[in-house]
Amino acid sequence: MAHGPAKGLSRWLFTTNHKDIGSMYLWFSFAMFILGGSFAMVIRAELFQPGMQLVEPNFFNQMTTMHGLVMVFGAIMPSFVGLANWMIPLMIGAPDMALPRMNNFSFWLLPFAFLILASTMFMVGGAPNFGWTFYAPLSTTYAPPSVTFFIFAVHVMGASSIMGSINIIATVLNMRAPGMTLMKMPLFVWTWLITAFLLIAVMPVLAGAVTMMLMDIHFGTSFFSTAGGGDPVLFQHVFWFFGHPEVYIIILPAFGVVSQIIPTFARKPLFGYSSMVYATASIAFLSFIVWAHHMYTVGMPIAGEMYFMIATMLIAVPTGVKVFNWVATMFRGSISFETPMLFCIAFIVLFTTGGFSGLMLSLAPSDFQYHDSYFVVAHFHYVMVAGAVFSMSAAVYYWLPKWSGRMYSEAMGKTHFWISFIGFNLTFFPQHFVGLAGMPRRIPDYNLIFADWNMVSSIGAFIYGSSQILFLFNVVRTVVAGKPTTEAKTWDGAEGLEWTVPSPAPYHTFSVPPQVK
Repeated sequence: MAHGPAKGLSRWLFTTNHKDIGSMYLWFSFAMFILGGSFAMVIRAELFQPGMQLVEPNFFNQMTTMHGLVMVFGAIMPSFVGLANWMIPLMIGAPDMALPRMNNFSFWLLPFAFLILASTMFMVGGAPNFGWTFYAPLSTTYAPPSVTFFIFAVHVMGASSIMGSINIIATVLNMRAPGMTLMKMPLFVWTWLITAFLLIAVMPVLAGAVTMMLMDIHFGTSFFSTAGGGDPVLFQHVFWFFGHPEVYIIILPAFGVVSQIIPTFARKPLFGYSSMVYATASIAFLSFIVWAHHMYTVGMPIAGEMYFMIATMLIAVPTGVKVFNWVATMFRGSISFETPMLFCIAFIVLFTTGGFSGLMLSLAPSDFQYHDSYFVVAHFHYVMVAGAVFSMSAAVYYWLPKWSGRMYSEAMGKTHFWISFIGFNLTFFPQHFVGLAGMPRRIPDYNLIFADWNMVSSIGAFIYGSSQILFLFNVVRTVVAGKPTTEAKTWDGAEGLEWTVPSPAPYHTFSVPPQVK
């Protein structure tokens, strides 16, 4: 048996090695990040000035829809699955993932799913144009013919997610090194274990929603059509029962990443480890019972609104525990501000901002004002971009020396951080104001009174978008020609099994399981 990777293309096509698969996930998600980002650039270019400038309204709607779908399902989720594939076996002292062939399959489903989704842009009637939440009847009765391809693509992505999750659960529960109890696991592993259960619970619900759409479009059913005795609000209930846990599927691994990085650069153990684990589990549980806070304006009974309002505010408690613990970890620590740490500190500040605007949206009476305005757009970008994307950037900078055996350019990393930070806030902070003033989401044209802030927002978006090219350059330069680093422990404050293996991490690790004290 040959030890080491196969040669040529077959290495990547047939690999069962967790590191190879992790790398493929990471590169794929970055490609999707660039694609989804280019759609956002079209949106922001159109909104740079009032009036119809560059694109047709229908194409604008296709851009908003595709941007959301590609970013959520193609960029953010696969990036964290790539991170899980790379890091979980290293963190728990396992030789590989539990189900390596399924691992390969779960990755290779993704390029095909997104090829199908992207191909809709070239079909008659254009790409999906009904928003990333694809509300019926917009997505059924009034949808372009390409909606069927979109439904198929969603099914394939869902299958990939479920297989990835089964693999993570099987690995974490069965392949930990001797002596590593559940409560000794790194937090990143904990957050992913909980996330994997969330994924398995809600992906079938999404599959159900899109199958009901398919039936309504092609087989004469009326799940979401009032004409045949159905109800469009049913779609919203089914969708958001998936959609709300989904946002926690995106953010929990990000919490795990931040909980690994902050102790490293504060040179202190994580404050309140067990409370972090319990808080993660509580967030996961609560995420299932708050879905209708996305639907205050559909005409729910007042008791329903009351319940969903109180349940939503409850999520702020375990999330607040986490933020407190991160800050407490930094308190009186010997902090150094390397690039991963900068991204994590920005994460805490900006994510908390997004959390507070979420609390504003949780209040049913005020949500009537905010609903479907740019205030909501500002809110979820503060938690999705400043939450998930910033922590992902931090993770890449943090583990890149371990992956490649080379050190990235710190000056370039810091430049990328500051341009990203300024660009992001320029883009999304003004959207709070235009939203509160009444600018609706998903529109290609707007009232003159919103012109100035939209211009600021668009300039910010182009700054933020361009900074990602610097990031790509830094990563590629590091891999190709970075300064070699040989020490196993890249960062002096780092703890955990992944820092006991040489840099770059060998193709096969832990053939003899390590002992955890």
